[in-house]
Amino acid sequence: MYRRDFLKGISALSVGVGALTFLKSMPAMAARNDTLVVVTGTTINSLDIHRSGTNRPSYQVAVNCYDRLLTFGHKQLEDGSLSYDYDNLQPELAESWEVSGDGRVLTFKIRDNARFWDGKPVTAEDVKWSFDRAVTLGGFPTAQMAAGSLEEPEQFEAVDDKTFRIHLPHSSKLTLPDLTTPVAIVINSQAAKAHATEQDPWATEYLHRTPAGSGAFKVERWDSGQQLVYSRNDDWACGPVPKIQRVIIREIPSQSTRRALIERGDVHFSQNIPAKDARELEAGGKAKVVSTPIENCLHVLCTNLNFEPFQDKKVRQAIAYAVPYEAIFNNAAYGRGVPMWGGDSAKPESITWPQPFPYSQDLEKARALMAESSHADGFSVPLSFDLGQADWAEPTALLIQEALGKIGIKVSLNKVPGANWRTVALVEKSLPLHLENFGGWLNTPDYYFYWAYVKGNLFNSSNYDNKEIAELVDETLFMAQDDPSYAPKIRRMIEIAIDDVPRIPLYQPSLNVAMQQNTGGYEYWYHRQLDVRPLTLKQD
Repeated sequence: MYRRDFLKGISALSVGVGALTFLKSMPAMAARNDTLVVVTGTTINSLDIHRSGTNRPSYQVAVNCYDRLLTFGHKQLEDGSLSYDYDNLQPELAESWEVSGDGRVLTFKIRDNARFWDGKPVTAEDVKWSFDRAVTLGGFPTAQMAAGSLEEPEQFEAVDDKTFRIHLPHSSKLTLPDLTTPVAIVINSQAAKAHATEQDPWATEYLHRTPAGSGAFKVERWDSGQQLVYSRNDDWACGPVPKIQRVIIREIPSQSTRRALIERGDVHFSQNIPAKDARELEAGGKAKVVSTPIENCLHVLCTNLNFEPFQDKKVRQAIAYAVPYEAIFNNAAYGRGVPMWGGDSAKPESITWPQPFPYSQDLEKARALMAESSHADGFSVPLSFDLGQADWAEPTALLIQEALGKIGIKVSLNKVPGANWRTVALVEKSLPLHLENFGGWLNTPDYYFYWAYVKGNLFNSSNYDNKEIAELVDETLFMAQDDPSYAPKIRRMIEIAIDDVPRIPLYQPSLNVAMQQNTGGYEYWYHRQLDVRPLTLKQD
């Protein structure tokens, strides 16, 4: 692609001021085989994942610019695409690790040749300072570290420059996988401390705009709300040095513009595209599309048990039988993902998660359950959804509105701006009926249930409270999966969720990405961020 072609093509897209800025920063870079251009509809609001208020799109900086002690290997899926492999832990910053016989002491050896971008060797003191920071600053990073039983600075020990040790209160199957997450990054503590203040001892203001890592890419430039530019770290020691020299992440709010750019070949990669576009781009053959079911993730219809009608289980079950699952899957997911209705039994035989619940649309059964309930005459309720996820949520909400009207439940639609969603849905938990999406980073069913079914936890937006499920989660969360008692307890947990149905699974969504035919190396990751490190561009 040449600049004059790009100008001619983009002028026809009616893209406005944002695209004009795009043009100024695009000196024919997409024509170079060492530069990759990515478009996204989301805004990166910080370069520091530990900082309060850092949003999900910003996590990609932690993935690409920092190292973690451990990572996962990869595997090939049935469609030929690549995915991370949860069952294959691999070294990253740590060249090796040992686990004590009781599982409570983990010892890591840091690579001798690992260096931060300023040339300083990575030491165990850097790991300790980074972990101390993650468990102290609060918010999501602290909660994510706690998922691996990493909660107090006293648990972390720098034995010597290249030996780091973790002391656990109990053994846990989640600790080592938790060290692969974007939160468990290792920061150049010397550089950070040089910019710390009494009011800001963890240098959050400095690291907000100035990463200090040892990762495969450095941040060359960040124009908030417009673009992020990575440049390769040629001295990266924790994996194969990337083939790509530079990556430009361009923020283009208009999905139609992003689609047009990928169709014309003006950009290389478009991340997290709507299912409709994925289907049409694939059918048109103008781009390569990869759709990967998101592990441990569901799109669900949530009933809030603080709303009196939903305290009646028969009402919840009636709704579960009224939902038009197949129409939602075809018109909101466009057939991409995994159906989560029509399961064989209310007593699960496997611990596979997610798995289809034994509900399907049956309006007669739904009406019968309503007639038996304490709300036989029906009621009115708002159905809320996140406008930031309107591509699937709005058609889903309209179909549910129509279906529930047929069993006496009058539904109005409440469109919540994306900026407000987390507060009202997850923090305040104030929405009576709503569409929600949650995917657990650590791929075990007990981890999903911990976040989504235990009273008070962030993603339990239903305010569901079941003593037996809470006890089962406590018993299984750290338990090894090969423990003989693990599978029966998980099956019982799923059985209760099927019967009580506070969260009605609709389908397991896919992460959809589009790329040019000459772009290779893409791997799906549980955190849903684009790992640019393995990406390649073939010579035209």
